[in-house]
Amino acid sequence: MNDLNHHAAESVEKMSVDDHRSVVRRNEPTTLTPSQLIDRSFIPFADGANRHLVDSFRELRTRLLAISNDNFITLVAPVSPTCGGSFVARNLALAMTFDQSKTALLIDCNLHHPTQHTTMKIDASKGGLINYLEDPEVNVESMIYGTGVARLKLIPAGKSQFGDLEAEYFMSFRMRLLLDSLRSSYKDRYIFLDSPPILGAPDARLLSELADVVVLVAGYGRNTAADIAAAAANFDPLKFAGVVFNENV
Repeated sequence: MNDLNHHAAESVEKMSVDDHRSVVRRNEPTTLTPSQLIDRSFIPFADGANRHLVDSFRELRTRLLAISNDNFITLVAPVSPTCGGSFVARNLALAMTFDQSKTALLIDCNLHHPTQHTTMKIDASKGGLINYLEDPEVNVESMIYGTGVARLKLIPAGKSQFGDLEAEYFMSFRMRLLLDSLRSSYKDRYIFLDSPPILGAPDARLLSELADVVVLVAGYGRNTAADIAAAAANFDPLKFAGVVFNENV
């Protein structure tokens, strides 16, 4: 595993997070072994050898909780395709589940190049996000998959029926309805959107309008300061939580 460094921008106001009541779902067991977690590009959180990485994600989670209220939606947006943004999104969602009173839902919003379901070795044959957006008959619960990690679920990107994916899908009524429904159904659920790269396409900017918090992921030694500044300029400064410098690329 490689090291990870991050910093958070100054928050305008620190808000306390309500202590949500426990739910039955928190007792769902983790079925993956440490080696299976590594094989799925998770940080094995019970492995002392990776304590520095676990603590890095735990600290980032704590900072997000400090600047946000209630169960928020976080957009994890990589500067470029080589940043390891999906790795950060996956493990940040995992870190949220370290608190047994909280659950996390990761949504793969990289419709052109989805990776989460294959990395986590999940059979996503029932479809995913794009199937819900295209078909009014698709039920939300049918596209939520278990990951083998307690209190962590995945909505994969899915596969389009039409083959012509547009960024405007993210601005549709169905997309807003989906996020509102997912957030309001469970008050202990924190949602993480795994975004396509920022530079070169409008998808991440459109997704940021649906999120409460934006975390930018830069490839350590790969993205220049100019790249990072150009990427950050796409987002509302009041939503911008900071930059994660990721070496796991």
